[in-house]
Amino acid sequence: MSSHRVVALCGGIGGAKLALGLYRVLPADALTVIVNTGDDFEHLGLRISPDVDTVLYTLAGLADTEVGWGRRHETLTFMQVLATLGGETWFRLGDGDLALHVERTRRLAGGETLSTIIADLARHLEIAAQVVPMSDDVVSTRVGTPQGEIEFQDYFVRQRCAPRVTSLRFAGAGSARPAPGVVAALQGHAPAAIIICPSNPYLSIDPILAVPPLVGGQAIKGPTGKIMTELGVPLTPASIVEHYSGLIDGFVLDARDRGVASAIDLPLKVSDTVMATLDDRERLAQEVLDFAAALRARKPRS
Repeated sequence: MSSHRVVALCGGIGGAKLALGLYRVLPADALTVIVNTGDDFEHLGLRISPDVDTVLYTLAGLADTEVGWGRRHETLTFMQVLATLGGETWFRLGDGDLALHVERTRRLAGGETLSTIIADLARHLEIAAQVVPMSDDVVSTRVGTPQGEIEFQDYFVRQRCAPRVTSLRFAGAGSARPAPGVVAALQGHAPAAIIICPSNPYLSIDPILAVPPLVGGQAIKGPTGKIMTELGVPLTPASIVEHYSGLIDGFVLDARDRGVASAIDLPLKVSDTVMATLDDRERLAQEVLDFAAALRARKPRS
């Protein structure tokens, strides 16, 4: 893979793992990570961007690798005191993490855009990669349930994915515009690769793609498998490939699923995709980049 810029579409925990691998094997400034903001919401008067913050903390080496989100060595004095006052504690905010939310909320209230704020935070965290929210406009993932539509964080955190999912909607996506960094990354000279990270296709990647004009049978983490089952989608790698039909040129298949390779009509790279260690993340990132380079070499030059 050349040193041309690589673009990664990314959600939170799972996607951030591969983003970190890419960041470590690519030249420091060669990576643009476009991050889902459909999970963003207002809580306790603060604007929270869970996926963006997970990517920032991960690339900065500050993430709590045990739980996969938040800052390592975090304390929870604020939440403990809030509980004694009868406040809402279903969404935990660590003491150190609060600083980021307060600063983002303050600057948004002052008229700055989310992408400008995130770029500045990344600089302060000494992240050389470009971390770009998918849009500066508000897009909210809404989960349809038999009891009605609820906000994503209500479904995911407060109710711990318990309600049956009947539909998904990305409120505001139709009128939202890509953040300037998204346009800059995708226009002009084509990226060497556009990589869809191993994030939930329905909750993390679809919100990004919904912003115009962007185009072993068990999930490792998160509610992907549950949502696929409840939406009537077969729980197979082929279903994920079909979901991205017309968008992707190749697919990285986990070695545990090699038996279904014949059902996928796309070039495949079979690999161990479980990223338990930092070495795993770097290894998979390099394999993905090499695969992307091979796919690019096959394409006829215009």
